[in-house]
Amino acid sequence: MRWPALLLSAALAGGCGSGGGDPVRSAEPPEPRPTAPPRAATPTATPERATVRRARCAAGAENCAAATGRVIYVEAVDPDGDGDAHYVLAGGNVTAPGLSVIDVAADLRPRRLPRRGELVSAAGPVSTGSHGQRQIGAVEVNYQRRR
Repeated sequence: MRWPALLLSAALAGGCGSGGGDPVRSAEPPEPRPTAPPRAATPTATPERATVRRARCAAGAENCAAATGRVIYVEAVDPDGDGDAHYVLAGGNVTAPGLSVIDVAADLRPRRLPRRGELVSAAGPVSTGSHGQRQIGAVEVNYQRRR
């Protein structure tokens, strides 16, 4: 119950002045308070929404999976030297719930690999990777576009 005492002391302190007189009856006008200059209105940029065309398995394709998600890891240099790239996506359920590994062959590999956070969609047959993980061997890969 310290609030009433605190409010009362704040009200009393606010009523005490150091000017020595009643500001209403004072002959001198109060000093003007400095004010900040008005801010110029700055246009706010609308954030661009990223999109990606969803990759799909061909009709009737067996052992095919499609996954779309944000890149959380890129392996740009493949240890076996065949020129492919690997992406780990936060999306799909190929490798684990909510995760999909994509193996992109050299002929589908883009000039600029996607970066962390960008959208990728891939489809292709599911195989076992070099670490024992299930992964998509991409036959179709689509990369993020900005709208």
